[in-house]
Amino acid sequence: MDNWLPTLMTASPTEGYELAIKLARMTVKKTQADAAIRDRLRPDYAENADSLIAVSAVVATHFATISAANGYWARS
Repeated sequence: MDNWLPTLMTASPTEGYELAIKLARMTVKKTQADAAIRDRLRPDYAENADSLIAVSAVVATHFATISAANGYWARS
């Protein structure tokens, strides 16, 4: 994985949100590098409301960072 994140700058908030999701997914991928283990664990959290809420919080944190970098809230 070379430079998969060259910038936090995005053309729109929608692209920023998609980037936030990618950041969350890449964190899991880098934390658990074994794809077979990730695949085995996926059903456990896919049907767990607490896990789904937790990932929403992670994505929201990433989106806040990307939004700040792009000045989304400063625009009128």
